[in-house]
Amino acid sequence: MDIIVVGCGKVGSSIAEVLSSSEHNVTIVDKRETVVNDISNDCDVMGITGNCLQTAVLDDANVDKCDIFIATTDSDEVNILSCLIARKMKARHCVARVRNPEFRNQLVFMREELGISLMINPDFTAANEISKILRYPAAIKIESFAKGRVDLAEVRINEGSILEDVALTELSSKLKLDILICAVQRDEEVIIPKGGFILRAGDKIHITASHSEMVKFFKAFSEDYREKRVKNAVLIGGGRIGYHLANQLSEIGIKTKIIEHDEQRCQTLSENLNRVDISCADGTDHDILEEERVFDADAVVTLTGIDEENILLSLLASKNGVDKVVTKVNRPSLVQLSDTFGLDSIISPVSITVNQILQYIRAKQNSEGSGVTTLYRLVNDRLEALEFVVRTEEDFVDVPLKNLALRKDVLIASIIRGSELIIPRGDDCLKKNDSVVVVTTSKGLNDLKYIFE
Repeated sequence: MDIIVVGCGKVGSSIAEVLSSSEHNVTIVDKRETVVNDISNDCDVMGITGNCLQTAVLDDANVDKCDIFIATTDSDEVNILSCLIARKMKARHCVARVRNPEFRNQLVFMREELGISLMINPDFTAANEISKILRYPAAIKIESFAKGRVDLAEVRINEGSILEDVALTELSSKLKLDILICAVQRDEEVIIPKGGFILRAGDKIHITASHSEMVKFFKAFSEDYREKRVKNAVLIGGGRIGYHLANQLSEIGIKTKIIEHDEQRCQTLSENLNRVDISCADGTDHDILEEERVFDADAVVTLTGIDEENILLSLLASKNGVDKVVTKVNRPSLVQLSDTFGLDSIISPVSITVNQILQYIRAKQNSEGSGVTTLYRLVNDRLEALEFVVRTEEDFVDVPLKNLALRKDVLIASIIRGSELIIPRGDDCLKKNDSVVVVTTSKGLNDLKYIFE
């Protein structure tokens, strides 16, 4: 596909890098010549230096031949306006990163009247991700497939866990649950496990199950599940993510406090969050943390604008006995070091935004022949979870899975047939119109037929 990315900050450069490695024709546009040159030298993309609001610049980028136009500058207004100009100049689809909460009420108007196909609010989406984690405090991360019917959870096995030293073949009989462990991260290795694989303390496992089975799993996995449920949370940082998250947590009955140092921002939060405690103080000050009894909270979420501050505050909260700590980190280099820090639940708004855009692009490819409808990148982009739809009568349809030769780096995690969720076993078959969730350590898998040898 021909794709134009305007604005080459963290999000734009990450998108350009991923798309260029996936055999798309990518053009980047940015005012900063050094940034354009750096990305062009590192990735197989065409670079144009200029203002994305100028028609001459978009002409140079061949916007009239563009399949998807993606605007990720640091200005909502520039992103929206550049999409409008691109649409007038015949770009087929437009995606805009828009962070102002006031635009959320205008999504339908933006799509139907202005022709902006997708508006992404990374702060709102990041808040959603954190909210899901706090509902399942034993989980590191939760993703959903098949319109929410399949959950994919990441969990760490601690010493003394009921899963320690258990072979996968014994899992169903031990837990009496219909779940599947589809990937394991052990130290630096990511493994697609077979039946004889034995789980060890320290492993991070990825589990697929229905929502109801996932709830049962967490109750079995954490014997004091009820006691560990998050009843109160402290958010250090009251920016956009903090605002959205506090709103969501208060709606599900979690008592929430925000510690924010900016007095004017505190006033705004107080006016818009009636059920949330707002403390105007420096959340990086240890005395303030003691005074506000932060370490007595069930959960602490660090949301300042500085990654290093968030990491240090999270380490401090963990050291002082907080059961659930969530850390916002934007810089990819620091996200990749999360295991070194010993912090499990790392949220990256940049990664979330990139994933959303990639899912949209995959969906558009799907309408033109690719079979991928949903894509998640996991374990610092070393693992992919993809959802396919079986659209045609292929050789592998109606054949028991035990009679098919799957690639070693692939596992079928679940099959959705109508309203039925199937955790696949050897006698199960794929049928036309099934949705199939596949987990793989390979990159760029774009058709279900490629999962077989």
